[in-house]
Amino acid sequence: MSATMRDVARLAGVSVKTVSNVVNDFPHVKSATRDRVLAAIAELGYQMNFSARNLSRGTTGMIALAVPELSLPYFAELSDAVIAAAAERGYTVLVEQTGGVRERELEVLASERRRMTDGLIFSPIGLRPADAARLEVDYPIVLLGERALHSSVHHVAMANADGARAVAEHLLARGRRRIAVIGSFDERGPSAGSLRTRGFLDALDEAGVRHDPARTGEALRWSRTTGAAAMRQVLDRGVGFDAVFGLNDVLALGAMRVLHERGLRVPEDVAVAGFDDIEDGRFARPSLTTVQPGRAQIARTAVELLVERLAGGEPAAGPGGEERVAQFELLVRESTG
Repeated sequence: MSATMRDVARLAGVSVKTVSNVVNDFPHVKSATRDRVLAAIAELGYQMNFSARNLSRGTTGMIALAVPELSLPYFAELSDAVIAAAAERGYTVLVEQTGGVRERELEVLASERRRMTDGLIFSPIGLRPADAARLEVDYPIVLLGERALHSSVHHVAMANADGARAVAEHLLARGRRRIAVIGSFDERGPSAGSLRTRGFLDALDEAGVRHDPARTGEALRWSRTTGAAAMRQVLDRGVGFDAVFGLNDVLALGAMRVLHERGLRVPEDVAVAGFDDIEDGRFARPSLTTVQPGRAQIARTAVELLVERLAGGEPAAGPGGEERVAQFELLVRESTG
């Protein structure tokens, strides 16, 4: 039979209330008493009933994570990292998928399901600046992605522009000058695509290298399929190129497949690089050069910020919120030589 709090109290020679105070980390318990209770817990193998504790505190012990699409490896791996970071803090994660559709993202904010969770980590891509006021909710929330929505909500981002700049500088250092870009972005506001494109093109400009728009392959939805289609667009135009930058890894992997189909060698004829460092890229042949955007740091920081808000009983930060940007790393692999 499992040990109970009463068993712990009897072994430690204290009241059940004192045991409760220790396991709930109340500060007024004497050190000697706390040590006796902890020793009794260890000896008996007592495990706390988190459901009962949360009920007494008026919390659920669950946080929500809303992402655009779990079929995209980046968001699947990000979700895994958030779940691991939350588990370290004693929280379970309820994952929701929005498809990046504005209406579904707004529904996530206002859903009755929020009563089932204590807070929300949210990666919106469909919301617009005019929707910023909708983020002023009465529960803790942390945003992931680009600060297109100016609000008082905490925000964790990746260094999209700087990471893309590092890719351009790497390709230029390899002697590549005619670089194709696979992917597209929404020009109505800051986005991962717009920031990565801007950082990449700025690096080319500074190096005195002109980017020919004919070397841009359009891909509104970022996937292997659209990356392959975009690569075919560029190839069918007949413009020469010696490198390809996919705005994310799945675009780059789709492009690399088409290059092989057309008889072009990677990296001998065309160097290929991506962004996001998904697991598939490490096992591709050749392995994919990419930007590791600090996914684990993003997940850990988002959970920490949310838990801080929960501990303080505050639904949001002060004016402007707090913004943290994860550190990135350029991972050079076989696809760029």
